[in-house]
Amino acid sequence: MTDAKFLTPEEVSARYRNEVTVGTLRNWRAMRIGPAYIKIGKAVLYPVSELDAWDRKNLVICSASKGLDVN
Repeated sequence: MTDAKFLTPEEVSARYRNEVTVGTLRNWRAMRIGPAYIKIGKAVLYPVSELDAWDRKNLVICSASKGLDVN
């Protein structure tokens, strides 16, 4: 990952191993869901700090099953 403060939609897609496509990001922007972004003219930029916060918000924490004996 670069030290850039902002990523383009293409770079965001690459960050998520192309599992989130540029088209999905476009749809999410239209529906006002997904990570926060900045729009300057026609340029759409995603602050890396907002992507990091979005990652933390969507983190799934798993715990051991109640029937699982860990000893």
